[in-house]
Parts: sequence; structure tokens; C-alpha cells
Amino acid sequence: MSPEKHPFQPFLPAGARILFLGSFPPQPHRWCMPFYYPNWINDFWRIMGLIFFADKDHFCIVPEKRFDEFAIRTFCADKGLAFYDTATEVRRLRDNASDAFLEVVTPTDVAALLSQIPSCYTLVTTGQKATEVIVETFGCDIPPIGGCMQLKIPDQGYITFWRMPSTSRAYPLPLERKADAYRRLFL
Repeated sequence: MSPEKHPFQPFLPAGARILFLGSFPPQPHRWCMPFYYPNWINDFWRIMGLIFFADKDHFCIVPEKRFDEFAIRTFCADKGLAFYDTATEVRRLRDNASDAFLEVVTPTDVAALLSQIPSCYTLVTTGQKATEVIVETFGCDIPPIGGCMQLKIPDQGYITFWRMPSTSRAYPLPLERKADAYRRLFL
């Protein structure tokens, strides 16, 4: 299979305080919007809805089975949430979105990304593959799922590195428990 380049630009709003890094978007035919966590069956935006609005469907347009991209972008800019992924180029070893079958061809230059958002004090990985790339890049330990540690970014200082549970429905944790884990980021 030939390499696939990242389809999105980094979303780095002014004043971003938290950078979420997944592994790589699913294939375009799985998207319900052209933004991060675009798969209708991924629970990231339902988790944010539960945490901030006590409504898992806050960012959902349920009858159309899609997310409200405008509301999501506005919310993220207002809350200082930035997004990208830990790979800018991957090879899919199987014809699906599973991290287990993603080969990272070109990892993201996370330090360069962070230099563009100097107010950022928290880096969050949202799954195993993303966590592995950060650990390989910075030579750090692996935090427990739902836990954090201080991570030294060369020439930039320290940042809090959180490893969160995957928001994929394939990850065997109920939505409410995932939301409880992610809620800790915002305390």
C-alpha cells in the first residue's frame, strides 16, 4: 500500500492551552465532517458534549448522523483546544482505521507544532499509537491510561503529557467512564 498524507492542517487557535494528538484520521469515506475525530462512530465529540454540556449529543446532528463542524470549531477556539495527529504520513496495512494496522511513515514534529502555540501547557494523546509515537520521539516513559507526567520538550521546557483512553468504540470502556477520564484534563 502506498503512503497516505495527512488530510487536515493543524488546528491551532490563538491561546491554545491543550493540544490533542491522535494517530491519524480514518479514510475519507468514514468522515461525517472534514475535521478531527470525523468518524460518526468515534466518541470524542460525545465525550466533550458530556463534559461541557451534560449532553452527549450536544455536537451531534443526530438525524443526519454527523457532527456540527461549525459548533465544534467555535467551541475548540473558545476553550483553547488544539488538534493534530502524531503522524503526517502513514501506510495502512489493512483497509481500515485501526491503529494496530497503521505504519507511521513520517511522524509529526511535535516540538515545532508546540512552538506555534506558546500558551499550550498540556499535550494529550488519545490512543495507543499516538502515545507510542510521543514516547519514541521524546524518549520518555509511558504514563498509565488516564494518567499524566511531565515531559521535557527540547528548547521549550516542560509540558504535562496525558495519555487518555481511545475514543474509538472499539476501546472497551463505556462512554461515561471515558468522559470521567477526559474530565480530569479540564480540572
